[in-house]
Amino acid sequence: MEYTKLGDSDLVVSKICMGTMTFGRQNTLEDGVEQLTKAFDEYGINFIDTAEMYPVPTQPETAGDTDRTVAAFLKTRKRSDVILATKVSGTSDRINWLRSNGELCKLNKAQITESIDASLKRLEVDYIDLLQLHWPDRYVGGLFGQPDYDVNKENEEGKDTSFEEQLSALNDAVKAGKVRYIGVSNETPYGVMEMTHLARRYPDLYPKIVSIQNSYSLIVRKDYDAGLTECCSPRNCNVGLLAYSPLAGGILSGKYAKNKVDEKARLNLFPGFMARYKDSQVEKAVAAYSSIASSHGLTPTELSLSWCYHRSNVASSIIGATTLEQLEENLKAFDVRLTAECLEEIEDVYKVFTDPTKAYGVGKKAAD
Repeated sequence: MEYTKLGDSDLVVSKICMGTMTFGRQNTLEDGVEQLTKAFDEYGINFIDTAEMYPVPTQPETAGDTDRTVAAFLKTRKRSDVILATKVSGTSDRINWLRSNGELCKLNKAQITESIDASLKRLEVDYIDLLQLHWPDRYVGGLFGQPDYDVNKENEEGKDTSFEEQLSALNDAVKAGKVRYIGVSNETPYGVMEMTHLARRYPDLYPKIVSIQNSYSLIVRKDYDAGLTECCSPRNCNVGLLAYSPLAGGILSGKYAKNKVDEKARLNLFPGFMARYKDSQVEKAVAAYSSIASSHGLTPTELSLSWCYHRSNVASSIIGATTLEQLEENLKAFDVRLTAECLEEIEDVYKVFTDPTKAYGVGKKAAD
């Protein structure tokens, strides 16, 4: 395993992060602990990502079960040996079971504070290494398969929680020792720049974001590569990319292209969930990448993960698996290095299928 410093923080994280969003629905508590133990003890992972709304698809009956699985694992080792990241849910028009008063989720100061305290209690820890805003409080284009930004859909002035209020709540948590560093997720260049500017101008009032957790894979890369890579680079905002869904919900593994697909596979188990990954243009792109993998003696999973793991703009890739076999294939793919010829072929396909998930084009609400 290799390790890297996350943004301008003091966090030294493994280049692979263990995602946990299936723990509690597709995986039992025991399954989750077993996966985390293997990743840490056999592969040198030191980084875990969870969220208050997990497992997904989110629902009131299981919300928090992922954290309880992580808590069980944390009891087996020294707290300082684990880099623990979690997320507070962004604004939603349907999630109202995460707050004690039944309010819909909102990134205001009161809710951020309550979320942090509740996460600490569920995780049974005294501090969180990295607290991330799961998705923006404001309207943004392209989120979870939505169409690109449309100025006609902007919220009325005053409806969104200001960056200042959000950062102030996070600053209180940092000063109280509850959180070490902060980050964002599903964010845009505008959000990263605004938050970074505020932190640099008023360092005593607002903490600096050190990470951005965005979807990033062979079929979801244009939005990040076109703007966020420059914005987040070390010489600019110095915000480390935590790439989630490097297999695009499992689509890039090629398993959904088989004649007989496991009915327990995520996109079959939960019809409509991440439906943007099952569009016809995505299928064509996946077939093209799978062909490249085959010609170079690789599995589609090895090709897709190796590409993401070793991208210069990726600090750490967040992986998830429902079986130990899947987990081991994902972890072992770190040792695969793609040749220059293979990388050139990937870029040729990218020119044809630059943004295939946008063909889905159905406006999804946050927390899809």
